Amino acid sequence: QVQLVESGGGLVQPGGSLRLSCVASGSIFSIGSMGWYRQAPGLQRELVAGTTTGGRTKYADFVKGRFTISRDNAKKLMYLQMSSLKPEDTAVYYCNAEIAPTYDRSSYLKYWGQGTQVTVSS
Repeated sequence: QVQLVESGGGLVQPGGSLRLSCVASGSIFSIGSMGWYRQAPGLQRELVAGTTTGGRTKYADFVKGRFTISRDNAKKLMYLQMSSLKPEDTAVYYCNAEIAPTYDRSSYLKYWGQGTQVTVSS
């Protein structure tokens, strides 16, 4: 079994900061690309930021300059540092990763975490 668990969400005032974490555990042989997605009520899930094993990153236009994605491959961790938060950033944030499990090392499968709520409100 492979599991992704997010943490770090919560309530923050506009202009504030939060740091989300995602840890992968279980029968993992290798982790490929990872990313953060979010889904607000009534809207589709959307990509926030992504990172490759080599450290290349990409960001949605609506978070450029405010959010920073990073990862620690040795610890199987990924982070999302969020700054200058706006009410429209309110959503459930999901961790996503392409992982090759130990029982099928040739196949990278997509896994999702359960999500962590981020609410930006005064």
